[in-house]
Amino acid sequence: MTKETVRISDYAGVINEELPKGILMNTMGDKFNSMVIGWGHLGILWGIPTFAAYVRQSRYTKELVDASGEFTISVPCGDLDPMVRRKIFMTCGMRSGRDIDKAEAAGLTLADPEVIKTPGILEYPLTLECRVLYAQDQEVPKIPEEITAKYYPEENGKVDYHTMYVAKIVAAYLIKE
Repeated sequence: MTKETVRISDYAGVINEELPKGILMNTMGDKFNSMVIGWGHLGILWGIPTFAAYVRQSRYTKELVDASGEFTISVPCGDLDPMVRRKIFMTCGMRSGRDIDKAEAAGLTLADPEVIKTPGILEYPLTLECRVLYAQDQEVPKIPEEITAKYYPEENGKVDYHTMYVAKIVAAYLIKE
């Protein structure tokens, strides 16, 4: 595998188009983990290129990001067999990395990172390596009631809110075979 360094701004449209369809947020602990995300922000904060990701507080991904302070974002780019995308989505979006090896179950080809310790994914080749700068749990009273009702239903007496991670993009590239 090879990597081609890219300018983040050249791929902002691709990232914003793919994000609501589901891209991957990857983490590394004792093993690799990947989670489908549909919310996030690409931008400039404090004069730094950043990606902000939102992770529910119950997720295994949160444990791994909190422990490592880093993650990669993997975005599909170009032609991807719809059945491959579906398998990745169903595995990484519906199952917990606590219970399975997601790379194996989803058929992911991991690519060594450039700067951090979390790999990228050949099948979703546009890769942002991210190092956390700031994390903030949601301030529940400040969330509009209609959003709370839609996205944060109470289940078994609990509500699973998000933690926002603002991360510096320390490397950006396309992974190629």
